[in-house]
Amino acid sequence: MDQLRAIRYFSKVVETESFTQAARAFNVPPSSLSRRVADLEKSLGATLLKRSTRIVKLTEVGQIYYNDIQGLLSQLDQINETVLSYQTTPMGRLRISSMVGFGERILLPLLDDFSALYPQVVLDVSLSDELSTLGRDDVDIAIRGGYAPNERVLAIRLMDNGFIPVASPGYLAQHGTPQCTTDLKQHSGLYFKTPTGPTPWLSNIAGQWHDVSGPAVAISNNGAWLAKKACHGEGILMSTRWALAPHIASGELRELNFEHELSINQNSDMAVYLLYQKQRYLVPKVKAAVDFLAERLKTKK
Repeated sequence: MDQLRAIRYFSKVVETESFTQAARAFNVPPSSLSRRVADLEKSLGATLLKRSTRIVKLTEVGQIYYNDIQGLLSQLDQINETVLSYQTTPMGRLRISSMVGFGERILLPLLDDFSALYPQVVLDVSLSDELSTLGRDDVDIAIRGGYAPNERVLAIRLMDNGFIPVASPGYLAQHGTPQCTTDLKQHSGLYFKTPTGPTPWLSNIAGQWHDVSGPAVAISNNGAWLAKKACHGEGILMSTRWALAPHIASGELRELNFEHELSINQNSDMAVYLLYQKQRYLVPKVKAAVDFLAERLKTKK
């Protein structure tokens, strides 16, 4: 039995929930595909699929087997793609994941330029503040804000990602300008929400971290909406400098400066990183994108 082919047949049956559709995808007779999947089950000594006249479903052990083989199939496809496309023109589908605000404001406009340079590359871009694991989540390149990643990937530091406090001139005129970080407790707060929850305002005073968050008037993972509310004088906002730069330059928002350090966590050395797997850099489309984004983004401070 060709076990690899049988595994691919099994995986496609699970995805389509149909032997007929899976057979059509591989251009083979349904009976032939069904026989190979049955041989796979026989060799494993386990029933992977529950068959009925209407639909095909995974058994419990089938679900475990399906989950485990996905990573292996993905790795094999990547290896094959690396060999086939080595030293060729960048082409094919390029999967990029980026945090939402950075993607909307900075990444997507750059990708328009990338597409003009490499028209044979099909961009598959996902914007999400949920973390993506390269390889496991079928992503070629990920752009994330935070600390240097622990996963086994290469990381290019693109720019700082520290949060700064801002408020509109109108808000400061009405409520006063806080003179020290502890004054922030008396001010209305606009809070950015990460997948782990709203970001607090933390101040390092005499070597000790203190929560100086003011009462919340709005919480959201939409940074543009929070910035708009800050411009309208609804409260103080802490967000990244790259996101707030246009509003500061226009005078809509004013950066607040304090004697003591202010951050959203106890590690202020945060940055925006471009992440990719070392072996994937051999693929022309990935190399072209990594080099392009690193060059263009590292100029945006």
